[in-house]
Formats: sequence, structure tokens, C-alpha cells
Amino acid sequence: MPTPIPERLGKYQVTDVLGEGAMGVVYKGFDPGIQRPVAIKTIRKQLDDGSDFGQSIAARFRNEAQAAGRLLHPGIVAVYDYGEDGDVAYIAMEYVEGNNLSQYLANRVRFSDDDILSVMGQVLEALDHAHQQGVWHRDIKPANLIMTRAGRVKIADFGIARIESSGLTQASTMIGTPTHMAPEQFLGETIDRRVDIYATGVLLYQLLTGRPPFSGSTEQLMYKVVYDMPPAPSKAEGGEQRFHGYDSVVLRALAKDRNQRWATAADFRQALIEAVGTQAQATVSEATVLSVPARRAAARQSVPPAAGSSAVATQASELPAERSMATQWDAEVLGQVEQSLAKHVGPMAAVMVRRAARECADLGALYARLAEQVTHPAARSSFLAHASQATRLTGAGGPSASATSMAGPLQAASGTSAASRSTASGAAGVALTDAVRDKAEKLLAVHVGPIARILVKKAAAATADRAQFTTRLAESLGDEAQRRRFLADMEKL
Repeated sequence: MPTPIPERLGKYQVTDVLGEGAMGVVYKGFDPGIQRPVAIKTIRKQLDDGSDFGQSIAARFRNEAQAAGRLLHPGIVAVYDYGEDGDVAYIAMEYVEGNNLSQYLANRVRFSDDDILSVMGQVLEALDHAHQQGVWHRDIKPANLIMTRAGRVKIADFGIARIESSGLTQASTMIGTPTHMAPEQFLGETIDRRVDIYATGVLLYQLLTGRPPFSGSTEQLMYKVVYDMPPAPSKAEGGEQRFHGYDSVVLRALAKDRNQRWATAADFRQALIEAVGTQAQATVSEATVLSVPARRAAARQSVPPAAGSSAVATQASELPAERSMATQWDAEVLGQVEQSLAKHVGPMAAVMVRRAARECADLGALYARLAEQVTHPAARSSFLAHASQATRLTGAGGPSASATSMAGPLQAASGTSAASRSTASGAAGVALTDAVRDKAEKLLAVHVGPIARILVKKAAAATADRAQFTTRLAESLGDEAQRRRFLADMEKL
């Protein structure tokens, strides 16, 4: 049932709903005193129930008002007011017409060199202003960058910003969007403005190639961000025709050691201008702006989902009619397959499962078909390990599925030996102990270093079963030899 629209919040008249989420609603409103439209972002005060989760949500909301409220720059969505009305807290902010950059990327818009330089120049200029005020954003990504119909880019959503001179948010808290997080954020180290330099480097990589430099599950992203270097943009898929001069600028912004990145956003901007050999235009070209139909935009189009909720689940809920096309399949079974695949490919799992289900007669064939589309070896092994477990538990998931008929396709697709599979599951049903957890962290650290602590903590939080715990840790190792060695060492415990 739609949330009733209040007539006003504080002094602001409410005229429309711009977006709605689990934590609150974003309204379009009108300030009668200054006679201007505003966006009103709200949060339900009941969410601050005294729990750590509730207090975190409320603190992030207040943090957004305080962080963005101290910034005054045309490239940053302005915050006008913070207030409370009944059981709702709200932020009144600049009302913006336009689309966020993630919509342009999703529509496969190819930005020209002039437009890339304009977008980057605008973002880096706004970030330089924020950094000079002692504020760093910590979540720069396409979804938080709104392009107006005039070709101006504005930074939104300072909900997890860090204010240098205050206690708002802990500097060492691992928070952000994994694809755009710097190594020091994953490692829980003290951060500074250079996390925004890294994230803006990811943005530049996306504008050049159409994709972020790293992809995979959160655990895989952690490892890649901390230890791997991405291919240079001119060598990456989607960026082959790009000017090679971008490469050194991008790779410096993405340096693992923050001391090797650009010291300031202004330095990054100037280096990019020098590499391209032309000044940045003040606005993005009209042709690019109009390549995606206009829609209304506040600081965000919707309130973000509660922490721990799944974007994949949201995507799946939007496709019930399409999924029902595979009528011979049990919807619950397909939902389980989709959930397993989504860990490795993201929201596209909904589409991939639906399409494959039309062409496969049993669950084994379905998993095998989907495994072919998981390109990372570790991710594919993880997906097929789940497939083997699922087929053993269900016995039949499709029109003619059986445990016996599934074995062939799954083993053929996995590319892993029986010894490897038995090692990962040899302790099935055995409870995980603190001693095993501690030893596993030491064994894993041999391969991934300090990040082992984070991986072990996440795996232990997800399961109390020793076999599943071991399998999860093995999945974080991208190298097959490392994975086999780790599994063999765990088997000896």
C-alpha cells in the first residue's frame, strides 16, 4: 500500500513523491518563504530504536545534513535545512532535474573524450572544494553523481562522509560501495581524502571502458583491490580504442599505496587535462545529456535499502512476469538458483536464470549452462559447489531432474578434481570451532595477507558449519594452486 503523502513537513509544502525505500521517502516540496522547489529526504524516527543498527541509520542521516550542509559549491547538491516533524526527520535540499551517471552507463552511452574530461573536471573540482572544507565523501560512484539537463554534474549523498574535525563516523570503519572502495577501506585502516581520489579513478575507468576495473563477489573484490592491478584502460575490454595517455593517469589514481596517488583532487584534474591536451568544458555536450530520457532526481531517486538487504532481491521482485515464462520450473527452485548465481554475477542473475531455464530440461543442465557464463575460475567453482549441494538436497528441481542425471553436467562444467571437491566438503556437518577459525586465518594469511582477518570474520558470520566455512574461504582465492593448497592444509586440522 503506498505511503500516504503528508500535506507538509515543517514549513515545506509536499507536492509529490520522488522515491520510496525501506527507511523513508524522498518528496518533492515547495519552500513558501523563498518560493522555490525543494527535495525533502525523510527517515522514519522509529528506526532509531536504540539498537546499533538503528543508531547507525539515524547517525548517517544527520551526518549527511551536517557534512553537505557545510559545503557550498555548484557541483554539490545543496542542503538547506534539517528538521523533525512528528515521527519523521527530514533534510530539505536542492531539487535537481536530471539522471545519475549510472543510468548513462546502464544505457551503454559512450562518452566522448571531451565529455569524459568535462565530467571528471566537474567532479574533481567539487571534491577539491569538499576536501578543503575537511570533508571527504567516501562513496563516490555513478549513482551518486547527477547530470542536469544543462550538462552540469552534481555530487549527492554525503550520508557516509567523513568530517575531518569531528567524531562523525569512525575513520577505520569499512563502509562504502565495494567496486569503488580503496584498499585501505577494505583493510580497515585510517582513511583520508585519497579514498575519493581512488573512487574517482574507478569512475574514470568506467567512463573509458563501460565497466569498473574489478568485479566479483565482495570477497573477490577485496582480494583484487588489495593485491591485483587492473588492465590499463586502453587494454581493457571496451576501452581498446581509447587514447593511451589516459592509462598512466588512471593507474596512478588506482594505486594500492595511497601515497602514490594524486595528493589532491586538483592535482588529479590538472594531470588529466595535460594528458588529454585540452581544457575541460564547463558542461557535458547536449547530445550526451539527451541520450537518456529525463527523469526527476533529488539527492537520490530513492532512499537506499536497509543495510544487509539485497539489491539482487529487488531486481528479482521486478521480474515476476518474465520469470514465469519458464513455466515448467518450480519458482522456488529457480529463486534458489538465482540467489546462488547472484553472488558472482550480481543482478544480471535474474535474467540469466530465466533465459537458461527455457532451454534446460533438468537442474544439472541448468547449473552447467549457467556455470559457463561465470568467467572467474574461483567463482565458477563456488557456484558449482553450491550446485552439487543443492542437487543432493533436492534430488529433483526440474521436470526430469535427478541426483544421478545432474552429476555428469556438473562435474564436466566444474573443471575441478574429485579430490578437491571432497576436501572442501569432507567436514560436512562438523561445527566450526574458534580454534579452527584462528588456524584458518593463519593459513589464509599466507595467500592474502592481513585481509585474511576480514575474510574469516565474514565467513564465520555466514555459517557455523566447518565445511561451508572452509569452502567460503577457498572461494576468495583466485589462484587454483593456492586454493588446493589451502584446502589441503585445512584438511589436516
